[in-house]
Amino acid sequence: MAKPFFEVFPTLKVGEETKNLLSEVEVTRVSTNTRKDILRVYIAGRRLIPKKKIYQLETGIKKQLFPTRDMTIKFIEKFQLSSQYTPENLMNVYKDSILLELREYSLLVYNLFRQATLEFDREDHMVLTLPDTIVAEKRSDELIDILEKIVCERCGLKLMIEPQFQEEAELSEHRKDSDIQIAHEVEHIVKMSALGQHREDEPVSQEKEETKPLKEKETKKQPAPAKTFKSAKPREEGRKFSYRRSDNPDVIYGRDFDEEAGEVLVFPDLVGFVVVEFLVAVVGEVSIKELSYNRVHIRILHTDFKTDFTDTIVLKIFARDENLDELLGGLKKGAYVKIKGVTTIDKFDSELTIGSVVGIKKIPDFTSSRMDNSPKKRVELHCHTKMSDMDGVSDVGDIIKRAAAWGHKAIAITDHGAVQAFPIANHAIPDGTDFKVIYGLEAYLVDDLKDIIENSKNQSLDDRYVVFDLETTGLSPNTCKIIEIGAVKVENGQIVDRFSTFVNPKEPIPYKIEELTSIRDDMVIDAPTIEEILPEFMKFCEGSIMVAHNAEFDMSFIKKNCDRQGISYDFTIGDTMTLAQLLLPNLNRFRLDTVAKAIGVHLGNHHRAVDDAACTADIFLKFIEMLKERGIHTLDEVNAEGNIDKESVRKMKSFHAIMLATNDIGRVNLYKLVSLSHLTYFNKRPKIPKSEFVKYREGILLGSACEAGELYQAILLGRPNEEIARLVNFYDYLEIQPLGNNMFMLRDEKSPVSSIEELQDINRKIVALGEEFHKLVVATCDVHFLDPEDEVYRRIILAGNGFKDADDQAPLYLRTTEEMLNEFTYLGSEKAEEVVIKNPNLIADMCERISPVRPDKCPPVIENSDQMLRDICYNKAHEMYGEELPSVVKERLDRELNSIISNGYAVMYIIAQKLVWKSNEDGYLVGSRGSVGSSFVATMSGITEVNPLHAHYYCENCHYSDFDSEDVKAYTGRAGCDMPDKICPKCGKLLKKDGFDIPFETFLGFKGNKEPDIDLNFSGDYQSKAHKYTEVIFGAGQTFRAGTIGTLADKTAFGYVKNYYEERGVHKRNCEIDRIVQGCVGIRRTTGQHPGGIVVLPVGEEIYSFTPIQHPANDMTTDTITTHFEYHSIDHNLLKLDILGHDDPTMIRMLEDLTGLNARTIPLDDKAVMSLFQNTDAIQVTPDDINGCQLGALGIPEFGTDFAMGMLLATQPTEFSDLVRISGLSHGTDVWLGNAETLIKEGTATISTAICTRDDIMIYLISMGLESETAFTIMESVRKGKGLKPEWEKLMLEHGVPEWYIWSCKKIKYMFPKAHAAAYVMMAWRIAYCKVFYPLAYYAAYFSIRATGFNYELMCQGKDKLNYFMHDYEKRKDQLSKKEQDVYRDMRIVQEMYARGYEFMPVDIYRASDRYFQIIDGKLMPALNTIEGLGGKAAEQVVEAAKDGKFLSKDDFRQRTKATKTAIELMSDLGLLEGLPESNQLSLFDFS
Repeated sequence: MAKPFFEVFPTLKVGEETKNLLSEVEVTRVSTNTRKDILRVYIAGRRLIPKKKIYQLETGIKKQLFPTRDMTIKFIEKFQLSSQYTPENLMNVYKDSILLELREYSLLVYNLFRQATLEFDREDHMVLTLPDTIVAEKRSDELIDILEKIVCERCGLKLMIEPQFQEEAELSEHRKDSDIQIAHEVEHIVKMSALGQHREDEPVSQEKEETKPLKEKETKKQPAPAKTFKSAKPREEGRKFSYRRSDNPDVIYGRDFDEEAGEVLVFPDLVGFVVVEFLVAVVGEVSIKELSYNRVHIRILHTDFKTDFTDTIVLKIFARDENLDELLGGLKKGAYVKIKGVTTIDKFDSELTIGSVVGIKKIPDFTSSRMDNSPKKRVELHCHTKMSDMDGVSDVGDIIKRAAAWGHKAIAITDHGAVQAFPIANHAIPDGTDFKVIYGLEAYLVDDLKDIIENSKNQSLDDRYVVFDLETTGLSPNTCKIIEIGAVKVENGQIVDRFSTFVNPKEPIPYKIEELTSIRDDMVIDAPTIEEILPEFMKFCEGSIMVAHNAEFDMSFIKKNCDRQGISYDFTIGDTMTLAQLLLPNLNRFRLDTVAKAIGVHLGNHHRAVDDAACTADIFLKFIEMLKERGIHTLDEVNAEGNIDKESVRKMKSFHAIMLATNDIGRVNLYKLVSLSHLTYFNKRPKIPKSEFVKYREGILLGSACEAGELYQAILLGRPNEEIARLVNFYDYLEIQPLGNNMFMLRDEKSPVSSIEELQDINRKIVALGEEFHKLVVATCDVHFLDPEDEVYRRIILAGNGFKDADDQAPLYLRTTEEMLNEFTYLGSEKAEEVVIKNPNLIADMCERISPVRPDKCPPVIENSDQMLRDICYNKAHEMYGEELPSVVKERLDRELNSIISNGYAVMYIIAQKLVWKSNEDGYLVGSRGSVGSSFVATMSGITEVNPLHAHYYCENCHYSDFDSEDVKAYTGRAGCDMPDKICPKCGKLLKKDGFDIPFETFLGFKGNKEPDIDLNFSGDYQSKAHKYTEVIFGAGQTFRAGTIGTLADKTAFGYVKNYYEERGVHKRNCEIDRIVQGCVGIRRTTGQHPGGIVVLPVGEEIYSFTPIQHPANDMTTDTITTHFEYHSIDHNLLKLDILGHDDPTMIRMLEDLTGLNARTIPLDDKAVMSLFQNTDAIQVTPDDINGCQLGALGIPEFGTDFAMGMLLATQPTEFSDLVRISGLSHGTDVWLGNAETLIKEGTATISTAICTRDDIMIYLISMGLESETAFTIMESVRKGKGLKPEWEKLMLEHGVPEWYIWSCKKIKYMFPKAHAAAYVMMAWRIAYCKVFYPLAYYAAYFSIRATGFNYELMCQGKDKLNYFMHDYEKRKDQLSKKEQDVYRDMRIVQEMYARGYEFMPVDIYRASDRYFQIIDGKLMPALNTIEGLGGKAAEQVVEAAKDGKFLSKDDFRQRTKATKTAIELMSDLGLLEGLPESNQLSLFDFS
């Protein structure tokens, strides 16, 4: 007896869709075999169930009901289908299921049916045409038996199948230049062979290697390397140790060996001796660890070719530091090597590793790479890069390099909605070639040009209208059928007639449509066909204006069926969806139910034609009233009103379109369109309305793009011919793509296409449209990655961003000409060559060779800036040094001014001067950054406080000066403030001490050939005002924030990759994950703004001539506008000001306010302040009082970290200039650790002689006799981490430069300029001065400005509680989060404050500041924002509420301050709300 499915399987969990599908299914029988390992379930139902669902059910039952048993579940289906089903209909809807079933049964039979052609010459007879092959003849009967069983037994239909065999047509395409192509291929093969790979600089042995079996007993264990290592010192004399043990020049390491590479390379199972061939994937991730014997640990990743670049293994070698260059010389990235060694499980990371290496030798490139050997080359016109918004994964430089290597003459860069790859592409063009980059964009185009009323004849709003709705079997009128028509006739604003009928589609209604509409086969089986009903409906509509919601869809079905029946039409069409966009612009969506709800119209059974038509009619009537209220009475007036506003455009659907700039006018217009799309029309993506495109169309070619383009979609959805013609006419050229790009549509049940043939037909249709409308048709790849194997990177990125179909990657790689010709053979050889080769080349020829960024410099102009700068400098110089300037001052000033003015940098100085003077005028000091302090002109113009002249005395009273006495010369290279105090010999006043001895050339070079950069540290509180002031200087609209591009970093990419494989249960070694990560890094994630960068546009120039503009991160709520290009791309032609925010000027301003001091008057030679960097005496505490800290430098900028204090203890500074050098060391990379630190410990150098700042190198080399320009060049190379060229090393040795100095230079990765260090230390010294002499002010300023982890509860309850919490933090010091580390840092400052005898007072909610600590009665009152739960905004609200009077209760406090319940409870526990009752309610006891 049959039972409902879920009575038999009541606990089975399935998805909602499957549950509905099974709701009418019965289980007629359940059986099993004798072994009880196969369960057969017989089911019957009236709905056709796809085989994919059946297989999912079988798997679900096995996993859920028999999880521990070895049980096979097998469903046997029987369907009682409606009479709508014929064998032909069944084959159309069930073919995918049949293919799936055959694939499980036999791949041969599956492929046979897949290649077959099905034809029905009558309802119950099918001709099955198969290829005339032996396999087809032998297996055809088997295939027919299976098909007849499915159709007849399973589905209850009658069918006879007759096979016939047809010979396969031979390829007709004839390659005219096939002999040339073959020659190219042979040349490529030779090039890839060992002979072709041979190079003089990388010899590869040509001796034939014998193949020997790999036997572990034939190998010997490698000797322990520790025995051969000597102490690694910076300088070592004598012969260097070499790791090579062979005369074979191919051997990189160890001994030569003859074994062939092993065949079995499944690494997880392979432990023991192996010989393997590798492509070196990553070299440079060399992790150096201090081990016993002072050894170096090298970690190098390699890629195994045997697994098609799908796996990676680690090679570990222990090597001496000095031999790294020799070893790594042959292990460069991209090298091909053979390795003999032992694979073992590494004890450190428990992963398979190659160690105990016997030998490494070079081998030829064993890989095969794709080459374009076609004599005539194609051009790719649709290509995405890593700048394509988490979509493209190939570097633009690699793409250009590949296209050029293939002999293509051009390639178009067309990222989604952005053009940020342009500057990178410009630099990637190979030198000495004619290769051309076409600069373009894949835009999100919005069609805002369509009239609201189509084909208006200026009818009245009171005319006759038919408001109708259709239900159909799908989306395309080409392949889908109408199943219901509902219509309402409206005249003079009244409903006067109705029309409603089902329509028999003569095919089964898909289950999805049945679910959506509730219309079943049995409801339409007796209904009239469309051939019968359409003439009646057209008669009902005669003389009426057609109205529908999303009328384009409904009218496409009406027009298509009219065309089929030869019924003429001339419709005027209105669309309530478009009217809603006009009349209800505040709606986010314009679906029928949304619009109905918005205007109060009832919608009954949604997705039933009769109800939807009635609802649409009611909506239309209300819209007529709304239009009349606007004074609109005719349809022409509706169209005139229909200029869609910007908000509506943002909500409209967008389509992809390709825009290519053909010349510089087009480039600028493209930048304007990109700017508009980001600034005005951005909504999830940057949209470009057609109306804006038309304005800026000059110089741009518009292509129809991919399947997401409106032309492709119009063809796919069967839009009327006149609509398709309108679209084709708008484009300059049309685009088709390989079928694989659109195969995803065949997997989508909702897609209008279901076969490869249909995809081919769409491309054929586009080609035919090109011929009809005289438009070029081009075949493009829509490149998103370079090679087929690179799809893994895009797959991982899309999966990480939530794309469900990420694992089904389309083949969006760059194809060769031959590959593309093969893709389009179905068009015929001539047409394929036209769309693949001829037309793309014609398009490329239409595009001129242009530069995406202007090559010229365009500095802003300030009238008379040259003379202005001279006057400012000389006035200041005379003010300091007197009317008769010392020769040193005059010579330096003249030399700098001449260089600055002649190179056009005077404007830059004047701008900086205006900004600094304005800040000083408003009470905020400004610190200089970078090397600007090297410029005496900057000092004299007030830009920096650092005086770069050598140490000297001068008198402010009588202008006496001393630059060259022996006392002064003794301080060469040091700071003037370190000199002893001296009385003026002329007037008896105390002399001023100044000068830091910094050469100007550090800033501008000896020939003015270094691009200067003036960076300034403004107070963080003043930064926004400084930014605004730039608009005052240059005018509104002339300044923009410098844009930045946020790309996927290694750490984030690692998370993407690791999560991807973990979610799929796939184990990957970390080294393989690291390899894949390298393919994901650098992909654009977002955009932002430089923290202080301002780009200045000269008056008279247009920003679009340089770059598009946008909001940072496309934040439409901000007024900030940034450059679209990353600012480095345009800093060669537009001035960028670095107006940075910094804590030091803010802290100094607060200290000045609290103490009344003028920070500029603080002496830089105070002994007590200097002692902070030597001991704790000045703050009168012992190290034991402050957890063993031996210095008083805690909390002092530059010197308050454990790292910096370690440097202080190691170097023992005694004067200000020592601190400057230590600051230089602390900010450099590889300048202190493993470099200066080692030299100072050994006694080889001191803090005075070690390289500390970049200036040291140039000054020292000049002093050793090197030519000044050479010394400058060496300094620039070393400070950027580029090291020393061999010829420089030789020159330095010839001039007596010691080896340790050269060794030190080669270690450096980045160096700080002395001027920057001096400026930082000056600020730090002033703060340190207040720490000694104004301690409460110092702690108030520190906790207000610098403390990011201050916590009232942990730190303000007294010394004992603080020590308790500190002890807890110290116990778990290695596990502290970043936030807890900040808390602990601030605890140490509080501990020091307590040790000095100072205390906090409780927060008074009526007196406390929201963010500043206050000094009250000799104690510190913390700010409100130090209380957990009272962030910045909440603390502000407490302060504002307190101004309105006393709080009546805790309830009153909560209501007035909006503080959280948790924060109020904490404040109560801390006693800060003492005296406040819980609520305002009065009790009788209050009166007693």
